[in-house]
Amino acid sequence: MADKKNIKVRLYRFKNRLREKTAGLSGGEAKIPADVLAQAQAALADMAEDYPDWVSGLIDQLAEQHRRCVDSPDTRRVHFEEINHIAHDMKGQGGTFGYPLITAFADSLYGFSYSKGVLTDNHVELIKAHIDSMRAVITNRVKGDGGEIGTELTKGLNQAIEKHKIS
Repeated sequence: MADKKNIKVRLYRFKNRLREKTAGLSGGEAKIPADVLAQAQAALADMAEDYPDWVSGLIDQLAEQHRRCVDSPDTRRVHFEEINHIAHDMKGQGGTFGYPLITAFADSLYGFSYSKGVLTDNHVELIKAHIDSMRAVITNRVKGDGGEIGTELTKGLNQAIEKHKIS
């Protein structure tokens, strides 16, 4: 058996430059020029004005996928996957533009549309209840928590969920 040679290992420790560049970790504050911040806020405000029209298109896409689930039960899985993708996109947007109920309803829809089991008519009814709730929020321009209207919409959706509970 051959003699083992002495193996030398060198360890190089490089300075973590990323930490220096990250605001807050380097001990300094990130400074955003006031004019840049104002431009960003103005752009966000413009987008917020268009959000109801934009999200209505997504709700229409959800409704189309729901119709396909009703019309062709044998291909529901494909349509539920598309509903799940749309709901995922929607759940992060509502709160940004002043519609946290859209975020809450889309998050719930996202959870219901992700199913590995058999997709029943109850699943389809729950999808419809979520779509109807989101459409009511946008049609009535229910911003923030929606006050009494928001409470009623949430209550109505929760009743539909309870009625069509999936075990």
